[in-house]
Amino acid sequence: MTANELLSVAGIAHVSRDRVGKLDGYQRPEVRRHVRNIVEYLDSGDVLFPNSIIIALSEESDFEQAKLKSPQVGATHGTLHIPVPAEGARKTAWVVDGQQRLMALSKSQKRDMLVPVNAFFASDVAMQRDQFLRINSAKPLPRGLITELLPEIATKLPAKLDARRVPSMVCDILNRDDASAFYGLIHRPSMTKTAKRFAVIADTSVIQMIQTSLTSATGCLFPYHNVAMGTTDLQGIREILTVYWNAVRDTFPEAWGLAPRDSRLMHGAGIRALGRVMDRVMSNIDAADPKAPSRVRRELAIIRPACQWTEGSWEGLRGLPWNEVQNTPSSIRALGDYLLRVYRDRGRA
Repeated sequence: MTANELLSVAGIAHVSRDRVGKLDGYQRPEVRRHVRNIVEYLDSGDVLFPNSIIIALSEESDFEQAKLKSPQVGATHGTLHIPVPAEGARKTAWVVDGQQRLMALSKSQKRDMLVPVNAFFASDVAMQRDQFLRINSAKPLPRGLITELLPEIATKLPAKLDARRVPSMVCDILNRDDASAFYGLIHRPSMTKTAKRFAVIADTSVIQMIQTSLTSATGCLFPYHNVAMGTTDLQGIREILTVYWNAVRDTFPEAWGLAPRDSRLMHGAGIRALGRVMDRVMSNIDAADPKAPSRVRRELAIIRPACQWTEGSWEGLRGLPWNEVQNTPSSIRALGDYLLRVYRDRGRA
């Protein structure tokens, strides 16, 4: 098909959320620089276009098998009928893979260039998302987009992706719950441009913090996720995270909600290091107890004097300036170890 023909029937379902917060679509935003580079290549002269565009067809399309004299082996010959919708009407197909290439074709001088197309029937957006993730599993999709799509996939996924499904689901719950300290602060690909201005926390930091607690035998969330049975107590996890992180916000109000460059509390290192403190603190506190919030605040008050989220230097990290704590495994481990030592030693005093 040509780019013009493809665009006349196929739409691009960009990831977003509707008015009630339900996830729509799955495609990442157009990468302008990438599209521009492809356009420059296409307009440079004789070019090759070996990579196919993959589309999902609605039930409105129809395949008519050809009547041949000799029996068909393997592939089936015939005619595929794809309705062309009226201008402004809903498209009858969706681009699953190749949106950047298709956009480049549409902006190049070769809009009538024939390009290979693979298609499958799938009106169900869940099936389209499933295929989108599988097709792009070996390509550099943004991690945030992958994790936001994972909770919407119902089929069995590779182990590494499946391990992030529940943490991503919980991350989304925290970000959309106005009773949560994380409300609106976690950056997610489906957010509007306006919402992203206030989202100062990388979703990967929160997801990794949750995943560590869920998978570690010493994690406070570990008892709430039964891997063998495939069950998860989302309400119990939500209560623990809400109580603890609300207490973090109340204990460090001057550092909460700022951009990571202004507060290492909002930085990946701060979120994950305090996640380790959470596992220690919440192991002895029932989040459902009405007195739990005040108890957690008392526990966090133990480490407050040692924390330098926005100024000063970290005494237990060899005087490291507050803003030189990095989002690296070694730095996260060092900060977490230091805060746990402080919690243990000063808690005994």
